[in-house]
Amino acid sequence: MALIGKIRKNSWILVVLVGLGLAGFIVMDMTSGQQSVFGSGQTTLASVEGEKLEWNRFYNTEQVLYRGATGDVYQRRDALYNYFVEEAIVKQEAEKAGLGVSRTELMDLQFGPQPSSIIVQRFGNPQAPGQVNREQLNTIKQIIEENRIQDAIAQGQLSRDFNFYWAHQEKEIIKDRLQNKMNAMVSKAMYMPNWMVEMEYKAQNQQVDFAYVKVPYDELDNTEVTLTESDYQSFVSGREATYRQEEETRRLDYVVFDVFPTGADSAKWRKQIADLTNEFEITRDDSLFVENNFGTIDAAYVKKAALGGAVSDTLFSMPIGKVYGPYFEAGAYKAVKLLDRKVIPDSVEVRHILRSARSPIELVSAQNTIDSLRNLIETGAGRFDSLAVAFSQDPGSGAKGGDLGWSYPNQMVKPFNDVIFFEAEIGKLYTVASQFGVHLIEVTDKKFINNEEAVKVAYLQQKIVPSEETQSQLYDRALEFVGQNRTMDALRSSISNDPALSIETTSAMKKNDYNVATLGGGQSSRDMVRWAFGASAGEVSPEVYSYQDAVDYFTNKYVVVGLNDIQRAGLPPVAAVKEDIEQQVINLKKGEQLEAAMKGKSLAELSTQYAVKVDTASNVSFNAAFVPNIGAEPKVMGALFKMDQDEVSQPIVGTSGVYVVKMIKKPITAAPTNIPVLRPQLSATTKSQASGNRIIQAIKKNADISDNRFRFY
Repeated sequence: MALIGKIRKNSWILVVLVGLGLAGFIVMDMTSGQQSVFGSGQTTLASVEGEKLEWNRFYNTEQVLYRGATGDVYQRRDALYNYFVEEAIVKQEAEKAGLGVSRTELMDLQFGPQPSSIIVQRFGNPQAPGQVNREQLNTIKQIIEENRIQDAIAQGQLSRDFNFYWAHQEKEIIKDRLQNKMNAMVSKAMYMPNWMVEMEYKAQNQQVDFAYVKVPYDELDNTEVTLTESDYQSFVSGREATYRQEEETRRLDYVVFDVFPTGADSAKWRKQIADLTNEFEITRDDSLFVENNFGTIDAAYVKKAALGGAVSDTLFSMPIGKVYGPYFEAGAYKAVKLLDRKVIPDSVEVRHILRSARSPIELVSAQNTIDSLRNLIETGAGRFDSLAVAFSQDPGSGAKGGDLGWSYPNQMVKPFNDVIFFEAEIGKLYTVASQFGVHLIEVTDKKFINNEEAVKVAYLQQKIVPSEETQSQLYDRALEFVGQNRTMDALRSSISNDPALSIETTSAMKKNDYNVATLGGGQSSRDMVRWAFGASAGEVSPEVYSYQDAVDYFTNKYVVVGLNDIQRAGLPPVAAVKEDIEQQVINLKKGEQLEAAMKGKSLAELSTQYAVKVDTASNVSFNAAFVPNIGAEPKVMGALFKMDQDEVSQPIVGTSGVYVVKMIKKPITAAPTNIPVLRPQLSATTKSQASGNRIIQAIKKNADISDNRFRFY
């Protein structure tokens, strides 16, 4: 009682403490979407030439654009990030060049006769590829112009995020338009002078014939070559453009513990199916039973040849309503129930009226129209053929009174096919929805030629997958393995003593990468990369990473990962790339040895000495990137076109061997006289490089971009 009295006397303290606590929660809630994962308070995801991209803007855009999307979230984020960076670059470069998009131009790009490619892609007409759905676009335009967006959202005509989505889409269209204008400016500014026209003409039109001998590098065994550290260093230094890295990378080593079902798992799943077979046979609602027990049922009737499998003979002899199983097929235990068996037609003659629909609102409208047309026909107030001409949105059949002619099984989309072959009676009307919209169907005739029976069935099935117990046991094993091997040296030692395990190494990975070698993408892969950029070389992650089966969603592998090495920005140390370049360095040394041994010898002598044939190549131009039987050998091509008639080259150290070539025929190509005609033809390839994304990528490479994505995801 004394304690309660003290609390009552000092109740103001509690009020203050509760108030501070609530304030703390409110502040946390207000800032929760803005903090980096390290709690630094930074909210800038990226900065492009001083223009900031805030995390909240990026996150909110992602939520609107990709709500409900499947696939790799990091791939989507990568695409969205690149869009924002390029948008900032395009906007800044366009301002410098005095380019812009007026409001009138923007409206024309959205609703005009030649809309933006973005509009064509998102509002395409399924009946006319490459064209827009004018009806849908005009409806949206009318809603915007009449300022009825909120009413349309309330009525379900537009999504609740329409304002945000459409505003973002307008920015995409502006960016695309400005980028096209910039590309056009660069393309128009490109000019090929006379000397370049003459050079390009000669490179394309001067064709030579030559003989050659190729001595491949495997003529010498690797043991005949001695390498020093300076050989490796010289190789890397001489190829700085190839090996220099703009940003720091990591290479990971990882061990995979694959999860497979045990014998006990198999027995468990078989029993599960067996326990359901009696109830499956007596149920009166096959669809509900199958749905509740993760089975499958189909309206289609299947012929024996198409059915295949272990039970095809049984299904065509067992009574309707009976269940067979469990049996094993295609990695699963199954039970099958025969629902019906009958002869189906080999072809049907059919006509239809189609009302197109691409959205829930359009689907309701199409269904109402079809219902009205059906009522007119069934009451005799209208004729099918005349109504099809007037109302069908299938232009091909509509003009012919809806007539589709004779159809064969699986020729039409599945919902349509199932009705006309398995359900429809001649002369009756049926309504069915498909990916194209809502159809009113009438079968006018059927042909029975083979009189072959088909069956309609329902299945219960359970794939043989690892149970929770099996997954848990393997996770414990992987966790124990991590605990026993806290360094890469210890991990490699354990692997060498366990033939069931192996170690794999990734390529160099950047801090924003999200795909890990054979493991692919996903949250675990991204978590590995993030761990690696906070770890030390030789360290093993304390976490066991898990991956799911893409179809059945069980954990199919556990992964233990360690950091192999860290490569700083710039040229890598030889040790970091030694394994990757070793064979190339060996080939270079072999080339030096073969070059010395082959010098001064004729093609015939080399053919005899190295047991290789003298081959020929005909009609080869200088700009040929690939020569038949030789491949891509730029050094050979460079030497060849400096040679005179009948001249024999010195040995040429190429990509796949050492060559000696002899010029057989080198016709003189006269300089072109019609340069003004040739100029646009020869410069077309160069100008085409200004299209697409190449200019922006070049600007992007040299832009001042601060990328902070690693802090947020």
